Amino acid sequence: MTVSIVVPVYNEARTVERLLRRVAAVDLHKEVIVVDDGSTDGTRDLLPELQSRGLIDRLFLHDRNRGKGAAVRTGFGSATGDVTVVQDADLEYDPHEIPGLLVPILEGKADAVYGSRFLGGPRRVLFFWHTAGNRFLTLLSNVLTNLNLTDMETCQKMIRTELLQSLPLTVNRFGIEPEITARLAQAGARVYELPVSYDGRTYAEGKKIGWKDGVSAIWYILRCNLVGPRARPWKGGSAEGPSRGESR
Repeated sequence: MTVSIVVPVYNEARTVERLLRRVAAVDLHKEVIVVDDGSTDGTRDLLPELQSRGLIDRLFLHDRNRGKGAAVRTGFGSATGDVTVVQDADLEYDPHEIPGLLVPILEGKADAVYGSRFLGGPRRVLFFWHTAGNRFLTLLSNVLTNLNLTDMETCQKMIRTELLQSLPLTVNRFGIEPEITARLAQAGARVYELPVSYDGRTYAEGKKIGWKDGVSAIWYILRCNLVGPRARPWKGGSAEGPSRGESR
């Protein structure tokens, strides 16, 4: 089974090479898709060099900053693996968790797997109000989707590619997380959660999400669950399925 790893990048010159080296060390049949979302800190100049070293399979450069949602949607559209997972370039999430996320899909139990920061994995102790905000947003999302997630806002989501590419995703910024969850629920997808480690950053270290994004997330939770376009019902797939990557 081939895993498409989508890496959205915006001003991550300090961390992107280390992240891609960690991704390269993950023992999976994989393709690495990097989408630069208009970086201005030198990341954009570094990425073609990293591609020439074999750390990137496909590289996309947005002409301006359009938001994380736009970046991952570019990556999703070009994915050819059996499953697709998002891996942020800021080192908050560990790519070595990716093989564990794959297990419920390989066993035929899940169509999507969320790496939860709140199920007991090791994590850096940081901001109380960020945690409280994440839990509130997850609760609101759960009320509308009728899912019982512990971490809707997690960035480490693995989804069957055929299912992912069938979802009508439109959000450009951080609201992509509640939109993906709403569409998966509408599709009737089987969702699993597994604990993952989390090494959060401070704002001084480059963290980009803030309280305005939290307010925006409330709006997107409401909009994506109550207003169309809705996802089509997902008919599911086999535990292994044909290898999209190998068939090309």
